[in-house]
Amino acid sequence: MSGPAAKKRALDIEPCRIRGHRLRAHHLDQKLPLSRLAEAAGACGLQNSPPGAWETAAFNRISTCTLQALENALYSEKSLLQAWSFRGAPVVFPTVESAVFLSAMAAQPGEQPWIYTRGLSAALDYLDMSFDPLLSLVREAAAYLNTHTVCSKEALDQTLAELVLPHLPPEKRDLWNAPSMYGRPDRQTVGGAAVSFLLRPCSFLSLVVFGRRQGMTPSFTSFTNWTGHGPDQADAPGRALTRKFLHCYGPATPAAFARWLGASPAQARRLWSRAEQDMCPVRVCGRTAYLLTDDLPGLLSAAADERLLLLGPHDPYLDAADRSVLLEDTRLHRYVWKTVANPGAVLLDGRIAGIWTAVKQNGLSVSVRLFEPLSAPQRRMLTERAEAYAAFRLQKLNAVTIAAMDDGPLCDSQT
Repeated sequence: MSGPAAKKRALDIEPCRIRGHRLRAHHLDQKLPLSRLAEAAGACGLQNSPPGAWETAAFNRISTCTLQALENALYSEKSLLQAWSFRGAPVVFPTVESAVFLSAMAAQPGEQPWIYTRGLSAALDYLDMSFDPLLSLVREAAAYLNTHTVCSKEALDQTLAELVLPHLPPEKRDLWNAPSMYGRPDRQTVGGAAVSFLLRPCSFLSLVVFGRRQGMTPSFTSFTNWTGHGPDQADAPGRALTRKFLHCYGPATPAAFARWLGASPAQARRLWSRAEQDMCPVRVCGRTAYLLTDDLPGLLSAAADERLLLLGPHDPYLDAADRSVLLEDTRLHRYVWKTVANPGAVLLDGRIAGIWTAVKQNGLSVSVRLFEPLSAPQRRMLTERAEAYAAFRLQKLNAVTIAAMDDGPLCDSQT
């Protein structure tokens, strides 16, 4: 790095202070009132994959939080919005910050591909088409959502694929309608698969957002159709996005930022540079990382308290690249961060002290595996946390099973 941030003297920062700072940044040090729900969601967005993950994250940040209150904010008041954002994941964030969570993610010429569009290459080769012209056609087709709502992701893919079809050269149309090479040839065409990859960049232009869920099925429309007005504008949304990342995950590196975004290195470098004047270097475990200069005084005085939490899978706090700050024993990382079906995490003093899963069958049964011993009062608190979570999910709590890591095989059930 060059510039003012690189010239400042780097301080050594202990992991415990980083955890204390991040607990505050993620609003996990103490719960906020429901009136500040947008503030909690806007810290760095709340990922909603698997579906319901954002609700669990909100439960851990908001007092007197109910599913009905969250539904009202998302679907009735529309103070919150769900759309594909960083890493192409569905994310819930304040509607008024759509420029930060959407338009800031849009790539400039030469900055593609995003990590979640790289798989499009097989379809592009088959169609003998290039990325930009095809994205332009899908963007034009997505204008359909300004006056329509489509129920189900599969229907959205195919609806937009059918709208693209007449605008393709005649020799491409049979290829477009051929069975998909991505695993569901009986239910998806090549065109539908191509649209699926390109919906994320369309989201960054506010052309597609999530509407009201129909039972278990999501619906989709445009930002304008959903909110009744055009996309919100903001000054320097790229800088704001980078600052959010550094506030919640700092000290951090440009490489960690690129991974969090799911963007190309070129796009990540551009966005990082927008906030470079706001940063200062520090040393963490012998390596240089960067922090918002405004956050340095608080970080130096921060210390994680003994608050015990049951974080859900893919909670934003767990999204840090420097996982050893959260869990020192790297041998245990594979149990927390899995390829699919992550468990929840037991958080103590900001560090991961175990994992938990819940099975819903005539109520909720919670199973906890501990990486470190807990005192009797801490175990009682763990049960109280499980009881509160079951009540939030409108379930009775059948049982809470607490065991040590080495008491048997780990359960892989999804929370």
